[in-house]
Amino acid sequence: MVKDKQKPAKAAARPRLKNKDYLEQLRKLHVELVKLQEWVIAEGVKVCIVFEGRDGAGKGGTIKAITERVSPRVFRVVALPAPTDREKSQMHVQRYLPHLPAGGEVVIFDRSWYNRAGVERVMGFCTDEQADKFLKSIPWVENAIVDSGVILLKYWLEVSPEEQTRRLEARINDGRKIWKLTPMDLKSYSRWYDYSRARDEMFKYTDTDRAPWLVADSNDKRRARLNIITDLLSRIPYKEVKREKVELPKRQKPGKYREPDYPYNRVAQQF
Repeated sequence: MVKDKQKPAKAAARPRLKNKDYLEQLRKLHVELVKLQEWVIAEGVKVCIVFEGRDGAGKGGTIKAITERVSPRVFRVVALPAPTDREKSQMHVQRYLPHLPAGGEVVIFDRSWYNRAGVERVMGFCTDEQADKFLKSIPWVENAIVDSGVILLKYWLEVSPEEQTRRLEARINDGRKIWKLTPMDLKSYSRWYDYSRARDEMFKYTDTDRAPWLVADSNDKRRARLNIITDLLSRIPYKEVKREKVELPKRQKPGKYREPDYPYNRVAQQF
């Protein structure tokens, strides 16, 4: 008698990372990101990081965690609005190309040319034929980007339907987050499996050896941020750039200068 096969037991969910532990690990990673920044400047390196995922997957929070302690002149975030009528008539990838990094820059795309494979396809802003042509042609574009010397990293943040619901509901009830919830988010929310099919098709064509998709579990935001930053640091061969020890010079003496008795309009100290 053949016994029924038992399904493998699911791994126990890990407890959410405590904020104190998260901040301590993030502080260490911020130090490494600053080292990366100095190396990128010194060597004239070009880095492009693409973040994609469903609404509420945690892209914005991850990008903030990466850029919190580095220079916005080096780590440049690109989040393009909806295309204009002129841009709609262009080759789809055309409006993204001018934002690619020059030497000494790290460019982070908060959504990218992959809009065509995701929201545009699912919401009917492009035809299936246009989406298919994009998927077949974009690996050639990414090969050209890599051939030009750009380090290209593509991250997909994967969130469960239950966690997405929790996060979007939190936006409704939080005055700090309500701006994040757009009419498009609400329409997209109801089409979970349309997005799943679009994601699967995107991976099929664009998860290449030279520009692979890096999938991060983002159900725990804190762990996801730490994991992604650790991963991207491991994929860039940066080295610490030696700096001369910094010492503050002596401040000049006041001489004849005296603080003026000026009636400043001071900010009230309410806290």
